[in-house]
Amino acid sequence: MSRASEQTRLWMPRHWPAWVGMGVMRLANLLPWPEKRLLARGLAGIMFHVIGIRRRVVFTNLRLCFPEKSTAEITALARAHFESLALGLFEVCAGWWAPAAELPPHRIVGLEHLTAAAARGRGVILLTAHFTTLEICGRFMAEAARVGCLYRDPNNPVVAHLMRGQRERHMAVAVHFDDLRGLVRALREGYAIWYAPDQGKRTKSSEILPFFGVPAITNTATGKIAEMTGAPVVPYFARREADHSYTLTVLPPLESFPTADAAADAVRINRLIEEHVRRAPEQYFWVHRRFKARGPGYPDVY
Repeated sequence: MSRASEQTRLWMPRHWPAWVGMGVMRLANLLPWPEKRLLARGLAGIMFHVIGIRRRVVFTNLRLCFPEKSTAEITALARAHFESLALGLFEVCAGWWAPAAELPPHRIVGLEHLTAAAARGRGVILLTAHFTTLEICGRFMAEAARVGCLYRDPNNPVVAHLMRGQRERHMAVAVHFDDLRGLVRALREGYAIWYAPDQGKRTKSSEILPFFGVPAITNTATGKIAEMTGAPVVPYFARREADHSYTLTVLPPLESFPTADAAADAVRINRLIEEHVRRAPEQYFWVHRRFKARGPGYPDVY
């Protein structure tokens, strides 16, 4: 289906509430950042108390991943996460619609690692994870380098349509997460591709491996893609700072990667992600059911 025909279908009355919601988000982007942060705190309180299903998911994840924390510490971290999540909604607005000159202050540390890796001409797997700062920090990277992304369509078709359009607008290339051929082609054409393997899904390229010491469905395809394409794996992580700026850190390419052991490679990636989650744990995407559908022998923790 062409984008024009898709948009025509999306103007049917049943989609009008979603368009109104997205229009409100676009208007919210016009607010100054202090007002956005104030609204995010209020919205976070509502989300925490009203969206019970997601609150339970967050508490379950935090208890599993931080067993050393007390109940009071887990509760404080959960509340901080919902505030980070709510602020992330306003960051999505900025990532999609703000002119480059109006983006909030940010710095990219280690960009030379990405530049040097890209100069090899085999593309770059820009390895990261799902943080609440995902959308705006992806925009920061796209403003600084020839970066593309993988994307997954949200369930709401209006949101999916707009998200895909904005990513195609700002990113050098956008590839659906199920399109392995498209990913390989983009890497072979020299693109750096934003790649986050931390949300497990049952596939031929997955195993049950520890994440924060807890068995979880884990993507083992990263090493296979690197081997297939010759693309170096360059880790990149972003963090929202206390002064409301953002720090994006690009690390040197992973050495001795991939190996012949895909599971060991995936565990190595999980540990790297864990290390950076611990630096700003409230900013990780804890509303995702990371430990679901593990199969026989594993309890349903949710």
